[in-house]
Amino acid sequence: MKKRPNLLFILTDDQGAWAMHCAGNADIQTPNLDRLAAQGTRFDNFFCASPVCSPARASILTGRIPSQHGVHDWIRSGSLDKKALGEHADHPYFASEDVPIQYLQGLTTYPDLLARNGYTCALAGKWHLGDSMQPQHGFSHWYTIGRGGCFYNQADVIEDGKLHFESRYITDLITEHALDYLGAFAGQENPFYVSVHYTAPHDPWDEDQHPAEYIDLYRNCEFTATPDEPLHPNRIPTAPGGTGEERKRLLRGYYAAVSAMDAGVGRLLDKLDQLGIAEDTLVIFTADNGMNMGHHGIWGKGNGTFPFNLFDTAVKVPFIARWPGHILADRVTPSMCSHYDIIQTLNELLDLGVQLPEDLPGHSFANVLEQGEDTDNHVVILDEYGNSRMIRNQEWKYIHRYPYGPHELYHLTTDPGEKENLVDNPEYAPIREQLLSQLQNWYYTYADPAMDGSREAVTGFGQMRRPGIYSEGKPVYENSPKYQK
Repeated sequence: MKKRPNLLFILTDDQGAWAMHCAGNADIQTPNLDRLAAQGTRFDNFFCASPVCSPARASILTGRIPSQHGVHDWIRSGSLDKKALGEHADHPYFASEDVPIQYLQGLTTYPDLLARNGYTCALAGKWHLGDSMQPQHGFSHWYTIGRGGCFYNQADVIEDGKLHFESRYITDLITEHALDYLGAFAGQENPFYVSVHYTAPHDPWDEDQHPAEYIDLYRNCEFTATPDEPLHPNRIPTAPGGTGEERKRLLRGYYAAVSAMDAGVGRLLDKLDQLGIAEDTLVIFTADNGMNMGHHGIWGKGNGTFPFNLFDTAVKVPFIARWPGHILADRVTPSMCSHYDIIQTLNELLDLGVQLPEDLPGHSFANVLEQGEDTDNHVVILDEYGNSRMIRNQEWKYIHRYPYGPHELYHLTTDPGEKENLVDNPEYAPIREQLLSQLQNWYYTYADPAMDGSREAVTGFGQMRRPGIYSEGKPVYENSPKYQK
């Protein structure tokens, strides 16, 4: 039997689709992502399932939307026992009252499918889906972040089942562990899956958090590739933001984090070449969610505002795939696809032959990669964050917020920057009603009533428990006042 290809899956944290030179950003320096795109296929219209970390990651892994898997906000607790943090247990950044929770327990992920098909599965980097101490879902090699975010030069990492703090730059450490995995697995008979989950370019963006060589790349940059707009009136008080020099400072740190990560990607690609396995390895690069860095006056992702925002800058993510001889090279596709399509796509590309559940909303886009077809898998793309839901096609975007709004409607053909909200314009009432009907029917089809985010009090300040978990005979919902600090 012919050996299946290896899989190198690179996932970044809070990287907007706009934050690559190959995507048209003239300010940012990403030579290795540009190289990857030139050797593979890049998507111009790829979307996350939710514009915040943990729900998006859960959807990538399971192919389920948040209203199916029950992760609706970033995981605020449940990653590890507070006592494991030792002297750092009462630090305001690390303090918690955690009892480990496996948020994806009982759900099938694509790493599970790979492990069942003989793949050696290794994680290097961020997990942020609970119980970071324990390898989960097919992973036999596990180097991760103790909690969700971390300082770049004081990361709480878990290695060999133990938690310790690192003083070295976490981007380099993640890269080095991934390189070790590649070297160890290259000569084995069975294929491997190495998942490289960078914390970059998530904040902090202070200069002391990143190597000077990357900060200095942007020392004199005017940052003309991103808009310079007044702060959004709905921005949350804890969000960063600013104009003038403060705007440049924030962008300098963000761009530096991207370029440092890009250098790590270059080392990984070089390693595949050195080992002679580049042609036997499918490489996928994407981000968990998009990011506003001054776009619309917002500094943050979906929860950079309240109500949550679902602008394209928050929901569009980079997506590049390379597999020499199988995936078309130097190609950009306008096809509209989503993270919830990944599990079907890997099932087809890697010839796993798994009969996936019928209630998964995604569709394989292997035909886009291998045959060069430009298709819209769903005609529309759906996105959600708590009570906020979005439906989008090539021409229109509608955002509905349960139960009372505010709602938004944008004509993307004439208003790609989403500046003019047409929702109250009677001329477009039929379009609004049609899109709302499609949105409601889609969620009626796929949402699990016990996990339905539109019925949950999602605040953007973190999830404490999974919906559907029972305590004293009563359902416990995330962000319930019972579990607020």
